[in-house]
Amino acid sequence: MAVMDRVRTVAQHRTGSRAAKGSAGLGLLLALVATVVWSGSFVATRGMADSVPPVQAVFWRWIIAALAVAPFAGRQAWRQRALIRHHLGFIAVASLFGVALYNTLVHQAGLTTSASNMGMIMAASPVVMALYARLGGERLGVRRTFGLLLAAFGVLLLVGDGSLGFDFGAGDLWMLAAALSFATYSALLKRKPAELGGPAFLITTFVLGALMLAPAYAVSVTVQGGFELTAGTGGMLLYVGVMSSAVAFFAWNKAISLIGAARAGVVYYLQPVCVAGLGLLLLGERTGPAELLCMALILGGVSLGARR
Repeated sequence: MAVMDRVRTVAQHRTGSRAAKGSAGLGLLLALVATVVWSGSFVATRGMADSVPPVQAVFWRWIIAALAVAPFAGRQAWRQRALIRHHLGFIAVASLFGVALYNTLVHQAGLTTSASNMGMIMAASPVVMALYARLGGERLGVRRTFGLLLAAFGVLLLVGDGSLGFDFGAGDLWMLAAALSFATYSALLKRKPAELGGPAFLITTFVLGALMLAPAYAVSVTVQGGFELTAGTGGMLLYVGVMSSAVAFFAWNKAISLIGAARAGVVYYLQPVCVAGLGLLLLGERTGPAELLCMALILGGVSLGARR
């Protein structure tokens, strides 16, 4: 009997180990999906800068996102309405940092800085995510810490145009604020009540975020006037509303529930590389040897930091 018990224990340990590896792999994949999709949103945001005022773009982004997730999230949100009311304070704070504030700052930055700069600066947010995780008691380990520092060094060189000097403009400062807001949102996700379903949480934050933006939207329309809905602006709004909001936020939230904010944040370092590739394909932005070296540092840091 003792032998059989040991065999069962070993089998259960192996099964649990395989399940944990599978969950980690899925979490990393979902974090990568969100990162790639969000990289495209910086190009779309920059493309709308001259035609759609930032607050109006963000407001319609979340209206579209809420409509996109409503068919599969609305029913769960209605069933869990008592839970939502009970945790409304937490959900409102998450909506403020992750929906209303973060995206408004990104669109504001798009008025005065390039898509490439936006992606590069946003790559600083995993540093803050890791600091939050460490303050929360999570051990990062030597390998992950080294990977984080290596990737951060690559980002600093990239932003400094091959040196450690900095010359931030207004748009860059808006993006730094956006990076801090997104990192705060990601840290908050670890405290999401386990009993509250992911889709219900998602649609509630979208709706609350749109409601928070409604007064600013009304002021913007009154002062700046509305915008002309064309095929170009409509397509970009659909992309940031459906892909960058509904799909990417769902993938990111699930990734954090599987692997944690610090580990998912290291994958987020791939964003400058993705944005640079899209910038080359869609905007004609060239990448020189110095940028390629920085990207190699970022990729190396991601590879190290994504492992346990």
